[in-house]
Amino acid sequence: MTSLEEAKRLRDVAERAAKLKREPLLAAFRSNMAVDYKVDLHDVVTKHDKDAEMAIRAFILREVPDSVVVGEEGGASGEGRVKWYVDPIDGTSNFARGFAFWCVSVGVAIDGEVVAGAVYDPVTGSLFSADLTGAWLNGVPLRSRAISDERHATLITGYPVARDFRLDGHEQTLANFGELVETFSTLRRPGSGALSLCHVAAGWVDASAGFGSNPWDVAAAVLILKQAGGSYHPLTLGKVDADVPDFMCPGYVALGEGADYPTLMRIARGISEGREAASARRPKLSAAGGAA
Repeated sequence: MTSLEEAKRLRDVAERAAKLKREPLLAAFRSNMAVDYKVDLHDVVTKHDKDAEMAIRAFILREVPDSVVVGEEGGASGEGRVKWYVDPIDGTSNFARGFAFWCVSVGVAIDGEVVAGAVYDPVTGSLFSADLTGAWLNGVPLRSRAISDERHATLITGYPVARDFRLDGHEQTLANFGELVETFSTLRRPGSGALSLCHVAAGWVDASAGFGSNPWDVAAAVLILKQAGGSYHPLTLGKVDADVPDFMCPGYVALGEGADYPTLMRIARGISEGREAASARRPKLSAAGGAA
């Protein structure tokens, strides 16, 4: 059982870790930087991702030695009961190209429950954070709000990307996207899951949906959203068991407080169910993180 005081202490560390590399990241942003690729040409990484993660990892392990740090670029290191999920730059493609929608995300979990986290937008200076007592934006209590009718609402999503076309087929993917565009008053695809979730938490957009998330992308932002009064609906997408913690699921729908969006929920669940059916014979992860 995590005490409120411990959660507050971990939030403080997460906030300081998220802001640690602000100056060098801002100096690199919109500079002439080299870009590498990981899985494919849609998966960008820079030296700044790696440098920032190394610095954040070292800072966390120094501040909280009883820790395991899981980073997007460097995997897991350390030992302990506190597990940190770090994305040094969520929205690297935006960062590398000069588009101002990227952030640093640091989430903290104990026994599979996220208890604290921080998401920092260096460009705007917005620090979103949460622990077991609440959520804040630059120290001011955060409260989500949303337009109740999806026909008047704004949806922010990364869907679809090339992976979605491969998994769901071109015809179905375009049909899904077309229905979302026709249903919602506004649809935007800016390209950072953590920052998108925080915008829902702040009431700046009404909903967000993702279909290719990793724990380091969303761990901090999920807690921020929930503590701000929004709701988070995880989707297994046929990749994990239904009993894993919500931030471990690769898909989600996030709704601001007061939202009721049946079209979005139907499409999202249809995507998840279709992928579950297609991958029924593949091994999945259990709640303990191993093969089922």
